[in-house]
Amino acid sequence: MRLIPRKLFFTRGVGVHKEKLTSFEMALREAGIAPFNLVRVSSIFPPGCQIVDKVEGLKLLHPGEIVFAVISDLSTNEPGRRIASSIGIARPADATKYGYLSEHHSCGQTEQEAANYAEDLAATMLATALGIPFDADKDYDARKEQYAMGGEIVESSSIAIAVTAAPGGVWTTTVAAAILIIENG
Repeated sequence: MRLIPRKLFFTRGVGVHKEKLTSFEMALREAGIAPFNLVRVSSIFPPGCQIVDKVEGLKLLHPGEIVFAVISDLSTNEPGRRIASSIGIARPADATKYGYLSEHHSCGQTEQEAANYAEDLAATMLATALGIPFDADKDYDARKEQYAMGGEIVESSSIAIAVTAAPGGVWTTTVAAAILIIENG
């Protein structure tokens, strides 16, 4: 049996708790993915995979189910530290080809900066896989135009979350994830 995801959704969350592991659990809860056994996978967006919204995607999953995911997470207990987690995606124009998902986490970036960085990572990986020429020294907006002119990349986007860590010596965790859904029969 081949395990090829046919649907995917994006989600994100933040958790705060005195224990690091519990802050991670709280972030998964806010993201809606805590009841699943998450298995981290690498960054391939499967050919023919459909992106669905979180509500629709969650309806297809059952508590305790093994679920494959591309996950970015970061934790800190340093009060005032800005942390971010993001997932980027780049899909090829030809839906029979695979695309890329990228995970990125950082300190100090805004939500938009983290989102742009993850999107850039995914688009760059796809561009290199497709053999699209680009100038790596140009900023992402300029390269995005080069990718579009090639006609090979149909869409790139991202999801991110950034927060300032809570005071009081507690842990703050950010999570961004792409949840891959394998529908049986």
